[in-house]
Amino acid sequence: MNIPFGVSPQVIAFISTFLITLLAGPILIPILTKLKFGQTVRDDGPASHFKKTGTPTMGGIIFLVAILLVTLFYAVSRPQILPLLFVTAGFGAVGFVDDYIKAVKKRKDGLFWNQKMFGLLIVAVAFTFYIAQFSDIGTDIIIPFLGMDVTLDLLWLFIPFTILILLATTNSVNMTDGLDGLAAGITLIVTVFFTIVAMTRNEWEYVKVFSSIVSGGCLGFLAFNVHPAKVFMGDTGSLALGGAVGAIAVVLKMPLILIIVGAVYVIETLSVIIQVTSFKLRGKRVFRMAPIHHHFELIGWKETKVVRVFWTATVLMCVIGLAALRFRFF
Repeated sequence: MNIPFGVSPQVIAFISTFLITLLAGPILIPILTKLKFGQTVRDDGPASHFKKTGTPTMGGIIFLVAILLVTLFYAVSRPQILPLLFVTAGFGAVGFVDDYIKAVKKRKDGLFWNQKMFGLLIVAVAFTFYIAQFSDIGTDIIIPFLGMDVTLDLLWLFIPFTILILLATTNSVNMTDGLDGLAAGITLIVTVFFTIVAMTRNEWEYVKVFSSIVSGGCLGFLAFNVHPAKVFMGDTGSLALGGAVGAIAVVLKMPLILIIVGAVYVIETLSVIIQVTSFKLRGKRVFRMAPIHHHFELIGWKETKVVRVFWTATVLMCVIGLAALRFRFF
């Protein structure tokens, strides 16, 4: 595609996905509302969340449609982008089934835990097998703070490690999705980070484009998801975004960098693990409620404050991530 005025492909990809998401929202949100795909709220959660009951969920389909269309357009000239789309759409499909069971079948927890993990595992294994056997990405990963040229070859450990990263990332993003604009905003920041990093090497050109596509989808979705949210992404969106972020980190050889820039994801997950472990072993809770974003609400923070602080923390961690890569802007 000939880009006029020297506009870079990642900018076109970002704007295209952003605009399609903006257009899809007003079309799909009324449909989700009419189908009564409404959000259920935890009884033990913050009282301010009860008014969210009935707000349409499964809204992740809004940006997934945009990501799918734009990615397929770029796949004509950049077929390497398709495995990234495969993980994103595959994890999103598992989330869609989960949301559907919650909304239509009225089973509060959706898919059983083992069913959900099995579906995610199939997608993760297929992607990892492709990366290990049919791509030239290799089995090494970048070591933080030593520069992008210093790597550690995981050899046979690469496959189980990559599967673990994909499953952990998608579940962490899923846990982060609990406040208006939280997961979409953090993922926007993280994918912009990966877009910037991917601009440094020609072989990462397709990753740069895909990261921009996901970023545009997140920004477009925020138009409907910031407080007060008109729609929630549901597992359809959170699992898809987790898959996208995890897959991008893998092909860039940066799963350890993801732990830094995605620190909020990590903390959200650790808060749940700590809470469950403490309650089982001691019969006591460490936090008012887990994931930790609800803890801050219950100690008096407004939802919007929690989101702003977590967004800011992610920006700061991305700056640290750039330092960990010894990144230079000139």
